[in-house]
Amino acid sequence: MIASGPHRRDELRAFLAATVGKHANQFDLDQRIPRSVIAQLAEAGILGAQVPRQFGGTEYDAFDFGHVCELVGYASGSVLSLLTVHSIVASTIVRWGSASQKERWLPPLASGASLSAFALSEADVGSDARNVGTRIRREGDTFVVNGTKKWISCGQIADLFLIVGNCDGRVIGLIVEADNPGLSIAPISDMLGFKAAMLAEITLDECVVAQDQLLGSVDFGYAQVVGSVLDHGRFSIAWGCVGLAQACIDASLNYTETRQTFGQYLKDHQLVQKMIADMVTNTQAARLLCEDAARKRAAGDHGGIMATTMAKYFAARNAETVAAEAVQLHGANGCSNDYPLARHYRDAKIMSIIEGSAQMQQILIAQHSYGR
Repeated sequence: MIASGPHRRDELRAFLAATVGKHANQFDLDQRIPRSVIAQLAEAGILGAQVPRQFGGTEYDAFDFGHVCELVGYASGSVLSLLTVHSIVASTIVRWGSASQKERWLPPLASGASLSAFALSEADVGSDARNVGTRIRREGDTFVVNGTKKWISCGQIADLFLIVGNCDGRVIGLIVEADNPGLSIAPISDMLGFKAAMLAEITLDECVVAQDQLLGSVDFGYAQVVGSVLDHGRFSIAWGCVGLAQACIDASLNYTETRQTFGQYLKDHQLVQKMIADMVTNTQAARLLCEDAARKRAAGDHGGIMATTMAKYFAARNAETVAAEAVQLHGANGCSNDYPLARHYRDAKIMSIIEGSAQMQQILIAQHSYGR
């Protein structure tokens, strides 16, 4: 297990480079993350990053978890997606689960014996929790679920899902196991980016779920919880965007130092220097916004949610720009599978969509500003 802390980040960086980064292009071609790699991530403590030590987790603080997401994002957007949704479910159980739910689910989530996925998005409503079409009705001491969830990261291999639905006019969350006979999984392939994220469409048809798999209560106000859950996802993706942008910068620095045109190394052209300067400066700005979000999160500051929103908005937009510039600097090589830039370019586009689109972040930031 790789411990947290700055003195171990080099070890984690080397581990991820060998197990993930080296093979990430092949993962995309196969549209799958090998189980052996997921097992190694679990053994290193990455899957248990948001689980308390008493349940077998590594219990990283906000800064350590952010840096882990940055390093994973550097290696692979698809693997970042797996870490994000798995951590969302684990952290939700940690914060709002009952004692029995924590005892039942957290140890296997921390060890990687069970993988989890967050099932909120639907084809017609996206991630608008208050208007989800999934319907849940109470029958005795059980819940019966009907609905379809789409674009669920790691849905093809998850062992349990956190399903968000509407019950008697209230938004609630249920933990539903993948082997439930009322739940079916249809793989989604050939997406633009996150090609190895093993997306799926989840259909629940008269799916019967025990009452003890309800998170909180029907009157719990779970719609507010979803906001906090999405905040966790945005935090993870924001840091991952910094990692993706840094990967593009490092690749561009290496390439422009060795590639020559018209008798000069690319790095000696002033326009190339301008591109590099903007890439480096804006990525550092994104990193500082992520650090501010981590600082507020660690302190329990209510401003942490807005800090995370701004970090995710800026970091995702920057990742798009930096990835596009990196492809440009690499020319035709940047468009081939011989380099990671095409993969980063595709994944960067997805970063601006998931966990709330860039436009949704703009609305939230503006509304917060007017309501200061």
